Amino acid sequence: MYGLAQDTRYTLRAIKRQPSFFAFAALIIGLGVGANTAVFSVMSPLMLRPLPFDEPERLAWVAHGSEGGMSLVTSRTSNLRDYREMNQSFEALTGYFAFFEYESFNLVGIGQPERLVGVGVAQNFLDVLGVRPLLGRNFDSEESVWNGRPAVILTHGFWMRRFGGDRSIVGESITLNDQPTAVVGVLPPTFDFASTFAPASRVDFLRPFPISDETDQWGNTLSIIGRLKPGATIESAQADLDVITARLQEADPARWGLGAVVTGLHDQIAGDFRGAMVLLAAAAGVVMLVACANLSNLLLARGQTRRKEMAIRSTLGADRLRLVRQLTVESLTLASFGGLLGVVLAYGVTRAVAGTTAVSIPMLSSVSIDGTALLFTLVVTIVAGLLIGIVPALQYSQAREAEVINDSSRGSTEGRRSAAFREGLVVGEVALACVLLVSGGLLLRSFLSVLDVDLGFQPAGAVAWEVETTRSYDSLSERAAFYYELLDRVEALPGVDGAGFTDTPPLGRNRSWGVRALGVEYAEGESPSAFPRIVDWRYLTVMGIPLLAGRHFTADDNYDWPQVVILNETAAETLFPGQDPLGQSIVTGGGEWEVIGIVGNVRHQSLEESSGLEMYMPMTQIGYGALVMVVRSPLPVGTLAGSVRAAIQEADPMMPTGDFWTMEAVVDRSVSPRRFTLVLVGSFAGTALLLAALGIYAVLSFSVSQRIPEIGIRMALGESAATVLRPVVGRTMVLAGTGVAIGAVASFSVSRLMQSLLFGVGSTDVPSFAAMALILLVVSAVAGFLPARRASATDPIEALRVG
Repeated sequence: MYGLAQDTRYTLRAIKRQPSFFAFAALIIGLGVGANTAVFSVMSPLMLRPLPFDEPERLAWVAHGSEGGMSLVTSRTSNLRDYREMNQSFEALTGYFAFFEYESFNLVGIGQPERLVGVGVAQNFLDVLGVRPLLGRNFDSEESVWNGRPAVILTHGFWMRRFGGDRSIVGESITLNDQPTAVVGVLPPTFDFASTFAPASRVDFLRPFPISDETDQWGNTLSIIGRLKPGATIESAQADLDVITARLQEADPARWGLGAVVTGLHDQIAGDFRGAMVLLAAAAGVVMLVACANLSNLLLARGQTRRKEMAIRSTLGADRLRLVRQLTVESLTLASFGGLLGVVLAYGVTRAVAGTTAVSIPMLSSVSIDGTALLFTLVVTIVAGLLIGIVPALQYSQAREAEVINDSSRGSTEGRRSAAFREGLVVGEVALACVLLVSGGLLLRSFLSVLDVDLGFQPAGAVAWEVETTRSYDSLSERAAFYYELLDRVEALPGVDGAGFTDTPPLGRNRSWGVRALGVEYAEGESPSAFPRIVDWRYLTVMGIPLLAGRHFTADDNYDWPQVVILNETAAETLFPGQDPLGQSIVTGGGEWEVIGIVGNVRHQSLEESSGLEMYMPMTQIGYGALVMVVRSPLPVGTLAGSVRAAIQEADPMMPTGDFWTMEAVVDRSVSPRRFTLVLVGSFAGTALLLAALGIYAVLSFSVSQRIPEIGIRMALGESAATVLRPVVGRTMVLAGTGVAIGAVASFSVSRLMQSLLFGVGSTDVPSFAAMALILLVVSAVAGFLPARRASATDPIEALRVG
């Protein structure tokens, strides 16, 4: 221990003698440690930690189907009731209303009116998850029935934001949609419904959702979650529900909506993001390896000046183990300073990630530097310290005075071996940087391909407001008249080019209805489904959705006219192949609808998915809930928002006005997971490129400094600067070219593993590979040119004097 303390004191004195070197080295290792700690912290809630529920490994997700829109994966409430009664695998089953974003709740009477988002849940929802309210209680049986007593449980975030953490709000009533509603509890901060089940959404409270005959008539609306019995597995639960669904179908052949696909809840939440997270972890690991190789190279170069010191200490009696320990303590101390810097960098990154709502990745709100992350950082720091220090320690601890003299002479075997090893490290750095650059290039090309798709609408200049009046109206036409009056007010505002209503804007909500062409018989299970969108007669024009045939809706398309519908191009081709759909009818929503127009396809689900079948219905002919008002204007959003909010207040003073967003922001959010991955991998690739360039510069700078006397003699004998410069640059390109060749081969294998993350570009995209190789070679050439330029500018007299 005394010797270790002595080594530590010696190391600290060495740092004081060369603070700039140690600061630079700590920065390099800090970048690697910070990247790994940040990625670990982002991955941890989604991939590594258990879900924040009791015994989360026993929780399962029960979907109606394995793919398709929300209506194809959610279930009827009757399915939940039957599964509860008949299953042998689940301790309990529950669910929540998956289409909660279609509902709107206006809070009035406490400060400014505000639109809130509430999620309907079955009475036992919190019990099945194992979540206990922070304050108050769960819903009771009188609140969880059809037309039951209104009650809500506030989310912790909303409780803190709106009520400042006032505990007395529990037991009081708030007014939602003009109805007194009891606040019966507050959720704990550890359970964020939105972050877990609806990332990038906002949820302000939970409310009771009755599992009743009335809600069963709504169709597939429920997301079902179950808690497995001890000893039960996903496979046994799947077999159990398969038997039950078959039995129910046999008992009632006309029953629709049956089906059950069981997966682990954690797999359901994290499944779509596993590939991206693994890629980020691998990229962070590569950055760490490049940083270690870079620092090892620097320590090897620095060690050349310490060989005499090691030889003298050895002559005075220090054995090799003592010297290795000294050098290892130095590298570990250096890594420790870098680790502390890395924690600071990672803390900043995780704070930014946890606070953002622009990235739709589950569990981001719980990202933090916790004890597990700090332990991971400690392990990474120790491993890095050993990696960067062990080779220099072993190499220079065996030196003797005679070897030092021989190594400094020209042609020394040990000198050539040291140089070859350092150059090998540089080749490795370039190869690893190449892999990261190619990965980043493929992701960039994919991202640009996503942004280049035809959206089918014009997001620029369009701003959307969520609006819903709580006033009561005797008929749908009277209610529509109120909204049309609001539109007239908004369209009369200076700078407004148009406005329109929809209940489902692009790149947002998700649902589907069964649809068929009138008179056409479909085989069982082959009847198509379409995405219904309820709009006013101005919406399609305001959104810039092109009319391909027929006509738009007009103000006269109301209850006095036949029910009419506009299909998108895909729906028209699917329902009426080879026919003119105009004037023909479809059957959906419990009625017949005449096709009056065909419009272009819109990417409503995501930029990476085709539009599928879609149909637009006039809001004067079908019921709807909350509406979204889209306003098109060239005015800045801040200027437009003030005048539109005033118009809304004039129409209904009790209607909230602060919930608005730009359609460009919606498009931006839809690609947020891809951008998130691109930014991180791109940052790692840039860091690796910089470190590789520094490695080349350091190796060649050291080589040039060792050859100054030789260069001086050659220039004194008449060699030109170009002759001196050429071999140094040539050596640079050999090292870089070798690294690029090795990296390109490795990149072919890595890129194939990334195929699921790519869009519109192949895993062996030649332009991406060529561009990244060119960038590496150019940066390497610049890094090698600087020491070569210095060598070519050597003054022969000074060089000979130094020699």
